[in-house]
Amino acid sequence: MRIEKVAILDEVVARVKDSDYCFIVNHGGVTVAQFAKLRKALRALDSRLLVAKNTFLAKAAKAQGWSEEVNAMFVGNTAIVTGHGEPTAVAKAIMEFVKDSNGKAAVKGADYDGKIVDAAMVEALSKVPGKNELRATLLMLLKEPATRLARVLSEKAKKEGGAPAAEAPAA
Repeated sequence: MRIEKVAILDEVVARVKDSDYCFIVNHGGVTVAQFAKLRKALRALDSRLLVAKNTFLAKAAKAQGWSEEVNAMFVGNTAIVTGHGEPTAVAKAIMEFVKDSNGKAAVKGADYDGKIVDAAMVEALSKVPGKNELRATLLMLLKEPATRLARVLSEKAKKEGGAPAAEAPAA
């Protein structure tokens, strides 16, 4: 291989090894504007899109130790999305891109949590609330009993004519 190709292959392998997840996307027929919109959304999520030759992606998959079944995904126009952080937000951005492409783009699969998953699993992942949303829900659930208790006590004090007066200390 020429030096340029070796450098590109090394970059692909390094990106896949360094990332927390790797989404595999078919991008045939997508406009530059749609790609730019996806790249901007991914940049905000600490992720990057990389278009590479399928042979390079297959070699990166082999270096990563993925099963041979993933090679079936490296057909046609293929791009990978790699990055760090929350994969649910990235999956949502990718599914939005697929929806906006009018059937031209499609998700082929992903390496998520050390497992190769299919497109249906990526779509399901995109519908799961993110960590921050789950944390907010949990905090609301934890806060709710205390809020209800405070409301009940407040209503009881209002019905009795206000809070009881403090007694003067005995001298």
